[in-house]
Amino acid sequence: MERLDNKIIIITGGNGLIGKAIVARVRSEGGTGINADITNTDNLEKLSVHCDITDENSIQNVIDQTLDKFGHIDGLVNNAYPRTKDWGSKFEDIPVDSWKKNVDMQLNSHFIFCQKVLKHMKKQKSGAIVNFGSTYGVVAPDFTVYDGTTITSPAAYNAIKGGMINFTRYLASYYGKDNIRVNSVSPGGIFDHQPEPFVRNYEHKVPLKRMGTPDDIAPPVCFLLSDGGRYITGYKLMVDGGWTCI
Repeated sequence: MERLDNKIIIITGGNGLIGKAIVARVRSEGGTGINADITNTDNLEKLSVHCDITDENSIQNVIDQTLDKFGHIDGLVNNAYPRTKDWGSKFEDIPVDSWKKNVDMQLNSHFIFCQKVLKHMKKQKSGAIVNFGSTYGVVAPDFTVYDGTTITSPAAYNAIKGGMINFTRYLASYYGKDNIRVNSVSPGGIFDHQPEPFVRNYEHKVPLKRMGTPDDIAPPVCFLLSDGGRYITGYKLMVDGGWTCI
């Protein structure tokens, strides 16, 4: 028996870099991994559904379709990562409207998805949610890793991820009595063909001396969704190669 057998799990952003790995891992461990992504069309026969997390009606549609077909939702992974086109601007160049929009698209959208799914999990008296934090939701960026590049760490990213981590703790405390677990996973830097100086700088600093991969993130997510993590809630799991230990 696989550790996610008979579990219906929605993964937002399932076509993204990390999302693909999570969907594949959930399915390989026996779970029904529903890929909820903005680039999908609705096809639950293939476990694929269109989902724009910035649209409340779209979120509701994903939940309704899942419940109509399977009758329950056992897990939610809030992995989707929408952002504005000017994402990555230096702090002094960030328009106020851009800041507000990114907070709305990410933090507020995850609130809506959690709120709607938790209504059903509460009726079931069971469920698990995994939210995504980040190392930069826990510690400040080390801007030296960006030396020699034109990239930086977006200010909104740090604020949003820090907010997600503490929002996760709130939900864990609030819904613990209903046998619902809510945890967060905070990845370190994930290799995605960044500029070579950044990769070199990052790998020099991180204790494990390499950037992470999506396949480093998916197994811990699945563990927190599984019954193996049945007494873990409100936890911030750092999957960062040791970045935050130094």
